[in-house]
Amino acid sequence: MKSSGIFLVLLGLFLQLNVGIAKAAGNGPVEIAELPYLLSLYEHLHRNPEISFQEARTAKRLSKELSNAGFEVTSNVGGHGVVALLKNGLGPTVMLRTDMDALPVKEQTGKPYASTATTIDDTGKTVSVMHACGHDIHMTTAVGTARWLSSHRDQWQGTVIIIAQPAEERGAGARAMLADGLFERFPRPDYNLALHVSAYLPAGTVGYAPGYAMANVDSVDILVKGVGGHGAYPHKTKDPVVLAARVISELQTLISRELSPLDSGVITVGSIHGGTKRNIIPDSVKLELTVRSYTDETRQQLLTGIARTAEAAARGYGLADDLLPVVTNGNDYTPAVYNTPELTERMLPVLSEVLGDSAVIEIPPVMGGEDFARYGRQEPRIPSHMFMLGSVEPRNFKKAELEKTSLPSLHSALFSPEPKQTLETGVKVMTAMVEELLPVSGNTQQD
Repeated sequence: MKSSGIFLVLLGLFLQLNVGIAKAAGNGPVEIAELPYLLSLYEHLHRNPEISFQEARTAKRLSKELSNAGFEVTSNVGGHGVVALLKNGLGPTVMLRTDMDALPVKEQTGKPYASTATTIDDTGKTVSVMHACGHDIHMTTAVGTARWLSSHRDQWQGTVIIIAQPAEERGAGARAMLADGLFERFPRPDYNLALHVSAYLPAGTVGYAPGYAMANVDSVDILVKGVGGHGAYPHKTKDPVVLAARVISELQTLISRELSPLDSGVITVGSIHGGTKRNIIPDSVKLELTVRSYTDETRQQLLTGIARTAEAAARGYGLADDLLPVVTNGNDYTPAVYNTPELTERMLPVLSEVLGDSAVIEIPPVMGGEDFARYGRQEPRIPSHMFMLGSVEPRNFKKAELEKTSLPSLHSALFSPEPKQTLETGVKVMTAMVEELLPVSGNTQQD
């Protein structure tokens, strides 16, 4: 009897110690029982990817998962978008965003749950489909976070909105959900949170960038006109191929000679189409560009400069007004992701408490694009933060460092996140961030 009593005392002390450790490691741990379920969900989503504007089955599965977690779910918001709402007393409103679409990439990872899916794209072409940008990790993390928040309502107070967004890869999903009344039909958030997997950070870590984290991305088309003719008599023509080459070269001076060296911008001419035969000078050449920047001022400077440069080159070539280049800015503009510095600063102690200081890494901004930015730019501006979730298997990360080799990037057919530690870290961090923004005040009255 005495030994049993000592055992019970020791067991009680052990349990108290472990509760203290769990709290010290963050208020949002993933229960061990949840991980197998989340891993199974991740593998299902990875096996069954859908490209932009085709996310019907994915949206249906997420609607079911979020409903089962106790959220009030609305489907078909801005297309296949899903909005899930959980009210838990009076307090602020926090929005968590995940994206659902995959890419037209043929997977080559060799994983047992690798995608073999194909679909017909909007041009009528049959393409392979793969979650090559980690949106399956994003969705599974959102579900894990929803399940934890629903079952631990005594640890937070307020309203959580989880949105599952379509068509992020096309820069169209956020715009469509907002146009469909996202912030009018549902509570307007006080804070926006999101994550994105990183192909360059090890699993178990997160990266953060205060201020600008991702770029404005614009699509620009330039139709360079000319006067075609025989390749043997170029003096009888106005060769648009030569003019296009001149325009391409001069566009780069917008970056090197018109932007401040302390500013950032990229103009990429990714596609050139012109001509039908080697001895025929064509009447036109089409250039397709992407233009990247951080600030709105730089964006406008580059877009204006592109039109001015193309026209000046054509006039210098002696073309009349009716043969000046036609410059068209696409409607798929994606604004820059701006992490509100005050919100980022508030989150750093939370991230460090959950993961430890060494696992929270400040990273430089990148020139990739993400339409999560649109939610924070709605007036009045909403404080927003997107953090990068390490996903590389730690041994592979160390090996690449030692051997100075490159890791598979996002959008690569070889990109393969380590799911267990990545998901566990993502749910821990996201739940802890929500709890920081939705503290319990003692007022538990329901809205």
